[in-house]
Amino acid sequence: MPAALSARFRRALPRVTRRRVIVAGVVVVVLAGGLVWAAGPENRRFTTTDAVLTVRSGPSGTEPTDLDTRFYLPDAASAERPAPAVLLAHGFGGTKDSVRDDAADLADRGYAVLTWTARGFGRSGGQIHLNSPDYEVRDAQRLLDWLAARPDIRQDAAGDPRVGVVGGSYGGALALLLAGQDQRVDGIVPMITWNDLARSFLPESTDRPVTDGVFKKGWAGIFFGGAGMPVGPGGAGMPGGPGGAGDPNGAGDPGGAGDPNGAGDPGGAGDPNGAGDPGGVAASPAATAGPNAGSPPSGAPTPGDARPGAPTPGAGSGARPAGALAVDPACGRFAADVCRAYLEIASTGRGSAEAVALLRRSSPDSVLGRIKAPTLLVQGQADTLFPLTEADANARGIAATGTPVRMAWFTGGHDGGAGPQTDQDRVQYLTAQWLDHYVEGTGPAPNDSFTWSRIAGFDALDRGLVATGYSTGDYPGLAGTATRTVDVTGPPQRIANPPAGNPAAISSLPLTGGLAGAAGGLSSILGGVAGDLPGQHARFQSEPLAESMDVTGAPTIDIRAASPTGEAVLFVKLYDVDQQGAATLPAGLVAPVRLTGLPANLSDAQPVRVTLPAIVHRFEAGHRLRVTVATSDQGYATPAEPVVYTAALAGNAVTLPTVTGEPIATPAAAWRWVLVGLLATIVLGLAVVIVVTRLRGRRRGSAVHPAYAEVPLAVRDLRKEYADGFVAVSRVDFEVHPGQVVGLLGPNGAGKTTTLRVLMGLTQPTRGEIYVYGHRLVPGSPVLSRIGALVEGPGFLPHLSGLENLRAYWRATGRPAADAHFDAALEIAGLGSSIHRKVKTYSHGMKQRLAIAQAMLGLPELLVLDEPTDGLDPPQIAEMRRVLQRYATDGRAVLVSSHLLAEVEQTCTHAVVVNKGEIVAAGPVEEIVGESPSTQFDVSDPEAAREVLDRMGGVRVLPDSNGTLVVDTNGTARSEVVAELVRAGVGVDRVVPRRRLEDAFLALVGENSRGSGDR
Repeated sequence: MPAALSARFRRALPRVTRRRVIVAGVVVVVLAGGLVWAAGPENRRFTTTDAVLTVRSGPSGTEPTDLDTRFYLPDAASAERPAPAVLLAHGFGGTKDSVRDDAADLADRGYAVLTWTARGFGRSGGQIHLNSPDYEVRDAQRLLDWLAARPDIRQDAAGDPRVGVVGGSYGGALALLLAGQDQRVDGIVPMITWNDLARSFLPESTDRPVTDGVFKKGWAGIFFGGAGMPVGPGGAGMPGGPGGAGDPNGAGDPGGAGDPNGAGDPGGAGDPNGAGDPGGVAASPAATAGPNAGSPPSGAPTPGDARPGAPTPGAGSGARPAGALAVDPACGRFAADVCRAYLEIASTGRGSAEAVALLRRSSPDSVLGRIKAPTLLVQGQADTLFPLTEADANARGIAATGTPVRMAWFTGGHDGGAGPQTDQDRVQYLTAQWLDHYVEGTGPAPNDSFTWSRIAGFDALDRGLVATGYSTGDYPGLAGTATRTVDVTGPPQRIANPPAGNPAAISSLPLTGGLAGAAGGLSSILGGVAGDLPGQHARFQSEPLAESMDVTGAPTIDIRAASPTGEAVLFVKLYDVDQQGAATLPAGLVAPVRLTGLPANLSDAQPVRVTLPAIVHRFEAGHRLRVTVATSDQGYATPAEPVVYTAALAGNAVTLPTVTGEPIATPAAAWRWVLVGLLATIVLGLAVVIVVTRLRGRRRGSAVHPAYAEVPLAVRDLRKEYADGFVAVSRVDFEVHPGQVVGLLGPNGAGKTTTLRVLMGLTQPTRGEIYVYGHRLVPGSPVLSRIGALVEGPGFLPHLSGLENLRAYWRATGRPAADAHFDAALEIAGLGSSIHRKVKTYSHGMKQRLAIAQAMLGLPELLVLDEPTDGLDPPQIAEMRRVLQRYATDGRAVLVSSHLLAEVEQTCTHAVVVNKGEIVAAGPVEEIVGESPSTQFDVSDPEAAREVLDRMGGVRVLPDSNGTLVVDTNGTARSEVVAELVRAGVGVDRVVPRRRLEDAFLALVGENSRGSGDR
């Protein structure tokens, strides 16, 4: 290492002292300990117990069924300190293991959590009745009885445990149905679930009866197919089926293997009566009257009902547990009436009154008026199974009784999965807040605000999706707080219904998770493959949007249709079409429509209002809205007969709901905060030093030097030396005054660009000061707003247009748009219609003109341009010359760095010549040019004049062009030369002394090409 460099390196290091060594050691130990703690295994504060409980349910309440359960009991719970409880229900096709992570989180928060595998799934007995009040709901009531008999569970009254119910999808509907059937429930959090199961599988978007709904065969096949298969040795489970609370897309556990800690008494810790003791399960005498008080209800778990390791369907000794029946291969584990209803609907594509009634028996819609438990509804925006309309109906029905209800939407769902981590954090926070207040009885009352989210981009660290959450005071419903209309146009179109629905368009694929959900539907990924088929759809489209539009709610549009059969099944969709024509179907959602009583001729058709699925979507400026009316969809049943319909719009406007909300701050994970806190203790000192230094610099920059208060630019004793010892600028002093166009000249490496970089605050000088209107220039100085600059070439966002780049730059300044003077800037750019093209298509010259226009936005008082004519053609250079001269006449000033000496001579009023980091000349251009030994003669006959001058002794004609003569008179008087030409009959129009700036420049810096970089 060279001696000078090593000396500087040693001076840069702090002196090693004993105190510094001790402090450094402590910091390392603290950081290492914190990292080990953050990365170490979690310490769970609960115990788990697996057991099979036999409950008695059914219409009579006496039919026994085995339920595979797991009980999570916090370590702190006891008879002296009983814990509040949570029933945690899994999704369709899942088991108790599907929700174990959520159960563990709740148990860590101090809740006793009881999970179980619903009847007909996994190792539990019985058949699937789709949350029937007599079966699944009564099963859950028996589990409430079991909790009520435990001394370590908090009680509101005898036989009335303090309990909340949480569940997703199938489990979410159970939470609602149980709360409507059993008033002991204190709070519920149903997620991504249904309101009316019949309407979910037979949707219709024109308010026709459910019996006229369009059968959702794709989801129904999964819902009624996979979970109904006979049970194998590993237990039943629908692969990919909705999971449990907080895991809307969690796969059902196919193994059903249970906790390795194995069997044990569900009484677990804190049960003084021990395993199988009748006192541990029997209900206590009633303290109050009511439908759920008194002696233990019929069917409650009785002595001996808790049997660790009991035989399970398809496993163990082969003994069939209570409630298990022989399996019908046509129906699997579904109850006979449910199976008949499914087979009927799947065969006909229509729902009979009896089938609809059976599905509605399992629907929360039937009990909403009886729900008194405060309800937090969480619904997914990417959900073609149970869309936002289901949660909206639940919210309206519960709120009508005065029960507290809150709505939260997130970007996941049955199609979108759990959503980005930011959404998962929000849902978990809302759930914990709701349970803590209404079940545990701690914390403030949650407000009734409505929250939702929208995908905002990708995480810079793991490239995962990031969602931005929003909040507003009250839930506005699907109509939003305001509406906007957009005109969509197109002629009436004939569209064909394919025979037996084949081939069919694809809008979404069930259980594809985030592939088709948050990204905007499968159509955004597979393009035309996942779009609408030619001849099977009518298309109506808007003009490009002038500004972006955030839609939150259910859009509506009026259509007309004609059919030779008098009936039509149609699918109405709202696409987002970008500038390249790529179409995105938000969340893959469609509005199925069944129209009857249609005329054969469109002219006789009446308008029908279609309510499109509720969405949360931003339509960007420049995008178009496209409404499509299609005859087929892979996910739905359509008429088997081929037929041709005619479709048209009834009115051209699509109505779009909007909601104004405030962004929600996203909390980071706890371990990140811990690490940030540890690191903050280390960097605090450095931050203080930086802040203090900048404040001092700003105070110095805010003071006005009286001598330069009216001077746009004053450079004093400027020096810039780099760490390796290279001196880029040795000593520079000059001023730029109002009305001046000053040229900064010098060979390559002379220090021109470095001077401009210091001027713009892009680098710090080693010595010297720069003043702009008397304010000392420092990085971040407010006076920089009075400068417009182009230094070291243009830089723009290539995916934006030229105009969008200018607007983005001006928005970043925080100043009003009216102050930008965009029209003047665009006139300067001279790009015409190309201003609307993306910058990545621009030539270098076009980018240069755009950069100059950007520098002139706001008409700054001082304009600094580095090689402004680089890339411009001659007419543009001439125009730029006039622009700069005109710009300075209004009292503003211009500083130009350029290699084109002829242009500087014609453009600039003053010049500063720099060579080897120092100024070698400065002043008005004419003074720098000085006197000239040569003279320019404009004559009538150049050839005759050349012959006359060649005969004169000592006079030499220099080479030139453009019909003029440049003559070195070599001491001969100009008047004598003119007289000789006149005597020879040559007319003389003009005689001017001639010396170019180039001549003066070369005289000042020398003929060679060496610059500062070579010294």
